[in-house]
Parts: sequence; C-alpha cells; structure tokens
Amino acid sequence: MRSLVFLLEEPSAQDALEGFLPYVLPDGVSVKYLVFEGKQDLEKRMTKILRAWRQPNTRFIVLRDQDSGDCKVVKEGLLARCSEVGRENETMVRIACRELEAWFVGDWASVAKAFDNPKLAKLQYKSIYRDGPDSLSNPVMELRKHIPHYQKRDGARRIGPYLRKETNSSRSFQVFVEAIHRLLAEES
Repeated sequence: MRSLVFLLEEPSAQDALEGFLPYVLPDGVSVKYLVFEGKQDLEKRMTKILRAWRQPNTRFIVLRDQDSGDCKVVKEGLLARCSEVGRENETMVRIACRELEAWFVGDWASVAKAFDNPKLAKLQYKSIYRDGPDSLSNPVMELRKHIPHYQKRDGARRIGPYLRKETNSSRSFQVFVEAIHRLLAEES
C-alpha cells in the first residue's frame, strides 16, 4: 500500500484536505496528517519526524502558507530541511500563496455550495477572484466580507469537499493537486 503523509502548519489545512483528497487520490493510497502548531513549529519539528519515519512506500507533502514571506525563500528553506535528513526525493514542498483560503476564493462556486448561498457563486466572475486569488493579501477577510460568520476550521470543513482542480482559479491550488499526482506517478 502506498502512503502519503501531509505535514501541515494548521488544523484547517487538514480539514480542507480531508474534504477534497478523496476526489484526487486513487484507491489504495493511505493518508496521514501531521498537524503542527503553526509554521514555526512545523519548521522546527519536521526534520526530526522525517528522519525517524520508518514506514516503507511513504511520500511526504509539506504544505505551508506563504503569508508575507517570499514564496521561493520559504520553499527553499523547507526543501533544505528535507535534504538535511535525506528525504528530498520522497518529499514535495508546496506553498499556499498567501494562505490556504486563497484556494477557497479561487472557487466561489464551491464556497456557494458549502454555505448554501447561490449568490456567492457569482463572485467567481469578479476579476479580483478570477485573475489573482493567490495575490490577495488577506483571503480570510475576503471570505468574511461575503460570509460575516466565516471561521477558518468550519469554512475549511465545509468548502473542502467541493474543491475541484477544474474550477479553481488559484494557481497554488492547481500546483498542489498536480504535485500529488506527480508524486504518486513517480512511485508507480
């Protein structure tokens, strides 16, 4: 059996992944989530976990928000940690540009379904969301403009099952899904 281990900086990432990964992963892939208490905790502890991991046929995906950092610098730092422990060939690092919620505002049709509010689907056609959800400085605030009661974990749980690569305008979401497929194809 093949195994994917996701190293995540926050619980809402796990909530979203649990919703949409069943639509992405082929049968026979087991999934494990290692959730950290923020990006500093992730960066501090990931090498120890990668070094100690003994289960064969495991591939790792590190997912971290870009926040205000330089995407390339953040990714290079995480890749260096993977190399430190000899896991660079078994690990992919992906950065959610600026934050995970950009994936949600890149797919307002999914948000509309998740919150049972069809009007939200029309936001998909606004240029700010269609052309650049990854460049928004604060996607959570964009969600709260239209869903005042929006909370990160609840939103991730609701929206995750509806996310699809085909309808999402977030480039970082597209790259993330492609990375999963590529990592599993390399293993075959």
